[in-house]
Amino acid sequence: MKSLPRRLAMCEWAELADAAPRMRAALAAGGADRMSPFLFLSIPGVNAQEHRRLSEDWIRARRATSMDGRVAFAFDLGSREKIRIGYLSNDFHDHATSLLLIETFEAHDRARFEAHAFCFGADDGSAMRGRLRDAFHAFHDVAALSDAEAAQAIHDAGIDILIDLKGYTKGARTGILLLHPAPVQVNYLGYAGTLGGDLCDYLITDAHMTPGSAAADYSESFAYMPHSYQPRGRKGAIGAKPTRAEAGLPEQGFVFCCFNQAYKITPAVFDLWRRLLDEFPGSVLWLLRAEQAEGNLRGEALRRGVSPDRLIFAPDMNQVDHLGRLQLADLVLDTSPYGAHTTASDALWAGVPIVTFAGETFPSRVAGSLLHAVGMPELIAADAEEYLAIASVLASEPERLAALKTRLRQARLTAPLFDVGAYTRALEALFETMWSRRRGGLPAAAIWASVIKSF
Repeated sequence: MKSLPRRLAMCEWAELADAAPRMRAALAAGGADRMSPFLFLSIPGVNAQEHRRLSEDWIRARRATSMDGRVAFAFDLGSREKIRIGYLSNDFHDHATSLLLIETFEAHDRARFEAHAFCFGADDGSAMRGRLRDAFHAFHDVAALSDAEAAQAIHDAGIDILIDLKGYTKGARTGILLLHPAPVQVNYLGYAGTLGGDLCDYLITDAHMTPGSAAADYSESFAYMPHSYQPRGRKGAIGAKPTRAEAGLPEQGFVFCCFNQAYKITPAVFDLWRRLLDEFPGSVLWLLRAEQAEGNLRGEALRRGVSPDRLIFAPDMNQVDHLGRLQLADLVLDTSPYGAHTTASDALWAGVPIVTFAGETFPSRVAGSLLHAVGMPELIAADAEEYLAIASVLASEPERLAALKTRLRQARLTAPLFDVGAYTRALEALFETMWSRRRGGLPAAAIWASVIKSF
């Protein structure tokens, strides 16, 4: 299992078929605590209940060490003019999480909330870093502190609601959450699943992501946003649209696109893409450059009877220019079981439709959540065959595809996904309910934010 993350990043799929059965055997034998929960979000066949069990085992094995010799924090639950919220992350720089959240941070009502950042990541010197510093009441650099010291800093700042933006992703410091430095703790945006145990009281979600029937698969109570759980905003500039030649694309032919990271591509998904390439001669598959995976993906294409040169790899570039080139894509294709998150949001903002099919797990449903929030649920397929059918219709009917793109351009001004003011007010309403319940001695429970319009 140790080599699996590297192999997935390289699109070497030999171990993939055995991954889920081996995980189940480890769960049964009590040895799953050495398996990163994040890894299994992208493994086909792992269900939401198993994701929770993996998270529970992972955090249980680390609890004793983190809690050794620690004293429980006491909290002031008295009335206050402003609720103090703290965001915990190492991604407060030019990173996908900050790109999604920056306008929400800036939109917080400073008369009702005092927002703090607790950063344990490096300063990249970017304009985004400076913008983030300006967005908060206070920006605390806790990178050099131990988990206990960082937890003490959060407590000393009087944080009422601590919002974790990392979960079990790379560089996370869940040891801070284990110490419970705030009266309310929230799992939000950065991790596509449950954290297990009692790390967090709430998970920010929406009705598409986690219907009420999924509650048993999550340790957190659901805090429902009215549209999508994911923010976006309207200030993100879209660069100039380059020519096809400038982007390395052929002058003719339909452009199927997926800019998800390579580890999210599975053999089953690649087989679906092959069927579309077969159906539409001259079409190409535009993927994000992944030097370790490109040779393997070209080899997989060849084995499926597809010319390797029909796979076009796009280099990394800054966000503004990336959004500009995205406009060259005709249709974005999602992956499964770990689908597009920021990449789906980018596509919709750039005016390119995305086709997805929703599974039962959190990471498989994000693109569907975003499509609901732009008023295009018809692009959410029930299964793989419907996914193919939708993509085929759009690739063969230019007028229908053009109409969708027109709707997306209009959605930039009207859709809830991009209404950051309304989104932030709804998020704050959830925070107020969380705080009210905690002050009243009530346990965490499913809560809903009302639909709010910005003016």
